[in-house]
Amino acid sequence: MGSIVSIELLLDARTEELVRADWMRLAAAGFSSMAGHPSPSNRPHITLLVRRNLPPVAFTKVTTLLPMPIALAEPITFRHGDRAVLARGVVPGEELLALHQLIHDLAPAGDDLPHTRPGEWTPHVTLARRLPVESLADAVALLDGPRSALAVGLRRWDSLTATVTPLS
Repeated sequence: MGSIVSIELLLDARTEELVRADWMRLAAAGFSSMAGHPSPSNRPHITLLVRRNLPPVAFTKVTTLLPMPIALAEPITFRHGDRAVLARGVVPGEELLALHQLIHDLAPAGDDLPHTRPGEWTPHVTLARRLPVESLADAVALLDGPRSALAVGLRRWDSLTATVTPLS
């Protein structure tokens, strides 16, 4: 796909620790895991918008909505042939859906990837990529159950410059 820019919702420290514990359990069991990406920018998040280009945008109206309680749900998968992405589902409550819509309203028109557009978005926190489909049940069995959490900030990820910019 080339370069991308994404706007991401960040989680509170307690929730980050719990998600990272899921990452580590998967890695310790020999599964693909987000723990295998040692970059400092690799942290648990919920992607709100992804496109190839996005000029700087002031998301001040969005940051005034934070912190926001959210609920991490049961694990979900996105299958691609014989592989899958394993993620923690996020309950799409009214407040979260309104925040997501506001992000898209404030951003200028662009080439949003379909899975991040309002009405097509499945909020989630990625745990592992490229897991063999036949190992999904074993991987899911390692994960903790649903939990309450807080969304506490926004950031912009730019793959072209490999930079993360805090927006709140």
